Amino acid sequence: MYDYMVRICRARRFGFIFLVIHCAPSALAGKMKIVEEPNTFGLSNPLAAQANRLQPKVSPSPVSGPAHLHRLSGKCFSYIESTYKYEFCPFHNITQHEQTFRWNAYSGILGIWQEWEIVNNTFKAMWMREGDSCGNKNRQTKVLLSCGGSSKLAQVSEPSTCMYSLTFETPLVCHPHSLLVYPTLSEQLQEEWDEAEQARYEELITEQGYNNLLKDIFEEAGFLKTQKVTEKDSSNRTKKFESLEKCNEEFQKQSEEIERLQALLTQHNIPYEKQPASPPSAAENSQNPVSVAPPVASRNSRLRGDTGLITGQL
Repeated sequence: MYDYMVRICRARRFGFIFLVIHCAPSALAGKMKIVEEPNTFGLSNPLAAQANRLQPKVSPSPVSGPAHLHRLSGKCFSYIESTYKYEFCPFHNITQHEQTFRWNAYSGILGIWQEWEIVNNTFKAMWMREGDSCGNKNRQTKVLLSCGGSSKLAQVSEPSTCMYSLTFETPLVCHPHSLLVYPTLSEQLQEEWDEAEQARYEELITEQGYNNLLKDIFEEAGFLKTQKVTEKDSSNRTKKFESLEKCNEEFQKQSEEIERLQALLTQHNIPYEKQPASPPSAAENSQNPVSVAPPVASRNSRLRGDTGLITGQL
């Protein structure tokens, strides 16, 4: 606490009071208390009102990639260019804050951690997508990793509108094998990659088929954002009807379409298997057991993925 000495001097001639404040020497010996606030991952601009806290559209993807880079999670690195401050939080997001005291100082999310960019068995860059809206699209940022003496943001640019490019330097990627993908995979996924390499070497699959297999492996490992539709999502797409009458109408249309296609197949002497109109009863099944033949794999079947076209065949 500061000690203050206040002396009131009354000026009789002019009829008003002077307040003279002297700061005691003990005030100079006071210590400032430093409070360390929790990391906000750049979502709060210290120069803006608390109500202007940024709201991300999606949650970040799980931490993935080389294990020695996981230590960067939870940390943020700042870079100031002109009147803007950029904050890069690996495996979380990247934000931009205008460093002015204007009442409407700009703050925005330039991207949220989504996936890796992999080229030639190497983690090349980190993709931050689903940032703030920019016209009819969302802002996104590509973060390139480069060897450096310390971990820091080294460069920020905007190659095209709402598309940003950052260079992040760190000694964690200076080793020539530090960004290789294969060593980070599980043993099972490494075996799948080995099989894909062998199949490409024997020309059993095309380059396109090989790349599709690698994409499946990277998605399984969590390095890429999967684009596959889950079973739960597909079930939500089931068509629902407002009433039983409309459901019956749709069923009648589908039945007529099936009959038309069956007649077309018969006209061209194409055999097909007729499906019963209603499922057989349990008694009918017991009297006429149906034998199910085991599936026969085609000669050119493959074990996984889209293997593309086989060389020399149409």
